[in-house]
Amino acid sequence: MSDAVTEGIRVQVRSRYLEEQSLPAQGRYLFTYTIRISNEGPEDAQLMARHWVITDAMGHEQHVQGDGVVGRQPYLRPGETTEYSSFCPLPTPHGQMHGSYRMVRPDGSQFDARIAPFALVVPDTLN
Repeated sequence: MSDAVTEGIRVQVRSRYLEEQSLPAQGRYLFTYTIRISNEGPEDAQLMARHWVITDAMGHEQHVQGDGVVGRQPYLRPGETTEYSSFCPLPTPHGQMHGSYRMVRPDGSQFDARIAPFALVVPDTLN
């Protein structure tokens, strides 16, 4: 599991290989990940945007940016948590993701909450 805290915002990630939706013979490996974002700090914060860096086993990077997460821009008061799941296709049986969420405070100040690297791995492929 990936776990990082930035200015009181904790981001935890768990990933899993979706064997039933993958086509290894065609170079398509599908992974799902679940993200839990918790406000452990004293101030409100709203998630406005995301930036992902996805790296496959060949070292190729893909950058993905956009507003919010899964169509939402969650607002978190101190002590609140939100969770969502998404997916990532890769052309290789392993890789990794990391990135950040652009967070905004009620006073308009902004910061990037870090998403620590996490692995996307087909079980038993790294032995």
